[in-house]
Amino acid sequence: MDRAVIGIHKRRKTMFRRVASVTVALLSVAFLCAPPATAVALPTPKDLTAYLDLECFKTSQYQPPATALTLRHINPVLANLPIETVTLGPREQLCVPVAKNNQVPPSPALDFIRYIDLACYRISGTTVNTGLVLSHLNPLFQGFPRTQITMNSPQQLCVPVIKNNAIPPDDVLKLVRHIDLKCYGIQPNTALGTQLGLRQLNPVLAPVIPNHAAQVTYARQLCVPVQKAGDNIPAEIFNIVRWIDLEKFDLNVAATPQVGLTLRHINPVLANLPPEQAVLTGASQLALPVAKNGAFPPG
Repeated sequence: MDRAVIGIHKRRKTMFRRVASVTVALLSVAFLCAPPATAVALPTPKDLTAYLDLECFKTSQYQPPATALTLRHINPVLANLPIETVTLGPREQLCVPVAKNNQVPPSPALDFIRYIDLACYRISGTTVNTGLVLSHLNPLFQGFPRTQITMNSPQQLCVPVIKNNAIPPDDVLKLVRHIDLKCYGIQPNTALGTQLGLRQLNPVLAPVIPNHAAQVTYARQLCVPVQKAGDNIPAEIFNIVRWIDLEKFDLNVAATPQVGLTLRHINPVLANLPPEQAVLTGASQLALPVAKNGAFPPG
C-alpha cells in the first residue's frame, strides 16, 4: 500500500475518533440536562375520597401469622376513641378500585385510586356505640339523603396490598401503602337501593373481570382510617389518608370469573408477612366514600 493511501486511512481514523468523542460528549450533556421524570402530584383529600369506590370480593380462606397491631383513630371526628390492640384473623375480602357508571375519576386522583387494593382480615375489639351522621361524597350520590347510624364493634381491618407483584409508581406507593381502615358494624342497615354498572380500574384485574351490573342493597359497615403503631406517615400523606371513610353495602351481582392472585403487603409494619395466595370467589360488597357529622374532606 503506498504512502498516500496510508495517509488517507490515518486521517479517516483520526476523524472517526474525533466524531465519536464529540458524540459521547453531546450525549452526556443531554443526559445531564434532561429534565427528571415528572412526579405524580398528590390529590387533595376531597378529590381522592370523592371517587374512591372499592368492590369487595370474597376470597379463599387464609390465616396470616399471628400478628398483634396497635391502632389509633386518625380522623378528626373519631380522634377521642381509645387506642386498641387487635390481632389479625382470617382474610375475608379483597377490596379493589372500580368506576361506577363509566364515571372515571379525574387525574391526579385516578393515578392513586387505581392502585388502592385492600385485603380485609377479621378482627374483634371494643364496642364503641358511637352515633354518626353520614353524607355521601361521590358526585353520583349527591342527591341521596344523609343517614344516621350507630357504629358498634370492630369486625375487620383492611390493609394495603399489591397483586401479582404489580408495584405502583414510587410517588403513588408513598400514599397507598399507608391506607389502613378499621371496619365497624353499623345499625340500622339502611338499603341504598340503586343499580350501578361497575368497571375495574386496577391494571391487573381490568383484563380479566368484565364490566358488570350491581344492585346495591343494605349498609353493613363503616370503615374508618387508623394508624398502626410503628407506621410513620409523612405529614402530607397523613393529611390525605385521615379523611378516607368508606361505608360498605351488600351487593347483588351476576357471577364473575374466579381469579387467582398473589398478594403482598406493602405497609411498612406488615411488610415482613409472607406473600399470600388468594382466589376471588365473587363480589359481595361495595365500599362508598362518606363524610361523618358534616366534617368534609378539605379541597
